[in-house]
Amino acid sequence: MKVLVAVKRVLDYNVKVRVKSDQSGVDLSNVKMSMNPFDEIAVEEAVRLKEAGVDAEIVVVSAGVSQSQETLRTALAIGADRAILVESEVELQPLGVAKILQHVAQTEQADIIILGKQAIDDDCNQTGQMLASLMDLPQATFASKLVIQDSNAMVTREVDGGLETLKLELPAVITADLRLNEPRFITLPNIMKAKKKTLEVIKADSLGIDIAPRIKTIRVAEPGGRKAGVVVADAAALIDKLKNEAKVI
Repeated sequence: MKVLVAVKRVLDYNVKVRVKSDQSGVDLSNVKMSMNPFDEIAVEEAVRLKEAGVDAEIVVVSAGVSQSQETLRTALAIGADRAILVESEVELQPLGVAKILQHVAQTEQADIIILGKQAIDDDCNQTGQMLASLMDLPQATFASKLVIQDSNAMVTREVDGGLETLKLELPAVITADLRLNEPRFITLPNIMKAKKKTLEVIKADSLGIDIAPRIKTIRVAEPGGRKAGVVVADAAALIDKLKNEAKVI
């Protein structure tokens, strides 16, 4: 079985986001970058499947700038077997990434494709769904539990009414939610081992895929300031303020 896991290099979640002076985007100069947390959960889940006895090769793939190799090395240190970087200096949007992943998945003949449910930089939550549509594969989003049984995947996912369990025939696309697992701490020996694992670099323009951006960013601005909250004496006072000041009821 071959497990393909997609990872993205994003601004580290501990870093304070700064907007460029011309409001054209987020300032990424001289800031810490790291693996998207949801993608880290996806890598961890793939490694756990292998440790649980699933005979699998884990291939991690990323699309983006050359510095994404650092992110892939992190995934290899977690336990992935090899990595592929589809290098592109062009801005990659969800549809373009989905097309790239489709090409890699078909080339690798992947049985399971696991992605984070969304990236914390754009919060699109689209790539996994687009990939499943392009490949005409069954999908399970927001997975909180994954079990492989023969040629099927049993996926528990969180829905508004509670938990929903889906049985998917492989190959399939699965997107990981926060409660799927807690990624392990990466040890120094594994970091050193990751340096010796295979990392293949492919130029995106050599794939013959249309990855041109479809969406144009007009302006990026920081959210407006919020007024300080107030403490009310009782429920009647709260209702009065909601009705007469906030005017929401």
